[in-house]
Amino acid sequence: MSTDTTKSEARAQVLIVEDEESHADVMSDALRKPGHVCTIVNGVEAAIEELKGGVFDVVVTDLRMPTSAGAEFEGEKVVPDGANAGLIVLRAAAKLQPTIETIMVTAHGDVPTARSAFKEGAYDFIEKPLDLEVFRNLVGRAAQTVLLRHQNSELKDELELAGFEGLIAVSEPMRKVLQMVRTVAASDIPVLITGESGTGKELIARAVHRNSKRSAGRYVTFNCAGQSESLLEDQLFGHVKGAYTGAEKEREGVFEYASGGTLFLDEIGDMPVAMQPKLLRVLESGEVIRLGANEAKHVDVRFVSATNRDLNELVKTGDFREDLFFRVNAAKIHLPPLRERREDIPPLVVHGVKKFADDLLQGEPEPTVSDAAMLRLTSYAWPGNVRQLLNAVQNMVVTGIGSREEGQPIVLGVDHLPPEIREAETADLDDSGTGGSLAGTSLDQLEKRAIRETLRLTAGNREQAAKLLGIGERTLYRKLKEYGLR
Repeated sequence: MSTDTTKSEARAQVLIVEDEESHADVMSDALRKPGHVCTIVNGVEAAIEELKGGVFDVVVTDLRMPTSAGAEFEGEKVVPDGANAGLIVLRAAAKLQPTIETIMVTAHGDVPTARSAFKEGAYDFIEKPLDLEVFRNLVGRAAQTVLLRHQNSELKDELELAGFEGLIAVSEPMRKVLQMVRTVAASDIPVLITGESGTGKELIARAVHRNSKRSAGRYVTFNCAGQSESLLEDQLFGHVKGAYTGAEKEREGVFEYASGGTLFLDEIGDMPVAMQPKLLRVLESGEVIRLGANEAKHVDVRFVSATNRDLNELVKTGDFREDLFFRVNAAKIHLPPLRERREDIPPLVVHGVKKFADDLLQGEPEPTVSDAAMLRLTSYAWPGNVRQLLNAVQNMVVTGIGSREEGQPIVLGVDHLPPEIREAETADLDDSGTGGSLAGTSLDQLEKRAIRETLRLTAGNREQAAKLLGIGERTLYRKLKEYGLR
């Protein structure tokens, strides 16, 4: 299968299992148009042989195949009327190629049996006579599901091996972030992570620790915001017995506790000004003095800080010390907002669906996300970034599972989106993805921009883009040539 989703829809290796040659040819012709590669077999035995020797993404199988009567898989035989033939193909596919998606083709009278196949993991079913456009879209969605699953698995393995658990980095901006993590992790210099709220700064800080020579030491998180100076000092430096009223026994502070490892100072831009010189002294000397003590203790700490504020501006206003800024900013990693790395949204959605569905479903097939819902998710501005996206996905999963019909697959659609996303206008993007005024823009420029952005949102799928734009495919091809778009 192709792994380039930025230029075209998923191209799948499709196994068609059908005992009527004319039906198989019609399905194959319909699927070859969008670029799928089809293998046709006549019956259960041939399907099992192909599944043992070939590699497929999607299986399309007739549910009832009388000509396969007597064929078997792992001791289960096809009954004389062939009514369970498709179910045996489904079970064989799940056993021999676990990542495959299976679509059942059924006559109207077999719909209850097809629905029961969902409990065994079928992706969906479609009734005869086939609506070829619906059929193509169904196979396309199944192929995209398999592709994203493969990409997520490969990416997860790659990131975990590199100490980047929990991160999704498909886009070029995030790939650059991970490269920067590898670079700064090799030394002990302080690191400042900047970015909007919800972009994943804590995950990056943890990745720096895991990739460093201190990975066997402690990773300690401390939030600098919303606390008084006295409480901050006590928590960071610790105290000796009798240092103040109520200090009945000595306690080590966060600096000492993190010694030998990494200390992540979150929201450092919110640290009270009076506390900043005390932090600076620790950074410069590597020594701390507990409250009420006279002797200093040496600590060996790697400092990683994060903020969603502009520290340069805080320095100008006197709310952040310039010398401390230079110390914590020895190396800087900036996390781009989600709206500037939209390629990461589909795999983030798939990751979130799996994560939240696994908590709620017991061995049942995972929900899938409709094309329309994914388009909304991809085009939304996400002011709360990844945190907001995953909250929305969790909401969709809970709503979808709660409203599902017995025996039906769970497809998360536009109706399952949170209201603020469902009712939002499609993001108005310029070339930089940050938005812009339309005043003074010519109609030709607007049309070119609409086509370009729609193609980007449909991952290059021209058929889908034409539908969203409300024009024919031929018109779209002509416009692409006219505007020099590819």
